Amino acid sequence: MDTQNPSVRPHAQSRITGKTHPRRPAHAKAHPVGVIHDNTRHTSHFTVIGNHLAQHPELSALAIGLAVHIQSLRTGTPVDIKTLAARFPESAARIAAALRELEAHGYLRRNRERATSGRIVARTISCNQPGRSGDATGARRAPEPPARRAAATPQQNPPRRAALPAVPQPGYASPTLLQTATEVLAGLRRMDPRLLLSATDAEHLAPGVAAWLERDLTPTAVRDALTSDLPPDPLRRPAALLAHRLTAQLPPPPPWRPPVEPPPVLLTMHNCDGCDRGIRAPGPGARCRDCREGRPPATTTT
Repeated sequence: MDTQNPSVRPHAQSRITGKTHPRRPAHAKAHPVGVIHDNTRHTSHFTVIGNHLAQHPELSALAIGLAVHIQSLRTGTPVDIKTLAARFPESAARIAAALRELEAHGYLRRNRERATSGRIVARTISCNQPGRSGDATGARRAPEPPARRAAATPQQNPPRRAALPAVPQPGYASPTLLQTATEVLAGLRRMDPRLLLSATDAEHLAPGVAAWLERDLTPTAVRDALTSDLPPDPLRRPAALLAHRLTAQLPPPPPWRPPVEPPPVLLTMHNCDGCDRGIRAPGPGARCRDCREGRPPATTTT
């Protein structure tokens, strides 16, 4: 009866009471290592602090404590070095160094602004999450809806208009010549409504038209050259078409002609109408110099 049957498969043994998991120390449950939290849920007078601040690996304990204290204060409470040094036992130098730590890691921003009275005042802004800046009061701005942002993009960045081709320049752009050229351009829309030009386009094209007028062409001839044989399709950029024609069809300068001298004036003998004295004049009805100047005629003695 004491001999066990070797052919019988051994049964799994149940865990003995008091035994623990082989990977877990025996005293882990009875004597836990580290902090033990005895927490009670807050319902009022509490501040939410992120673990990124409470467990910051680079901030000093004084900097973390000051950040927690500042975030728990109401808006408008003074948090300058003098006020904090009077509140805590640390010296003003240590508090100033801790504030510089918070400022370097983004938990604090100190700006100088001009008040309504004209004085320069220091403004301290506490950030509970660095990198997610809000307005001056610390509240985050609500993100703008994507639809509104997409609709505002064409208005803020309108498509740039291509520059017009260059046009010929006159040798001497007199104001009268440019005025005549502008009138020629303004009258093109009467011959073809598609040639309606803006003031900017007319200002760009006027020197080209003046260069044509400078070459002994009449305004009518320039107008006919610009409006003849236009394409039947709609003109998307009439000013560009006119600029091309002014350059490509520019007529040559007129041939040089020597100045024509006026014919000589033949003087014949006539009597002055004022004093009946004989004078040389181009024709009858002339007056002598004394009569023209109102002097009495000279008398001759015999």
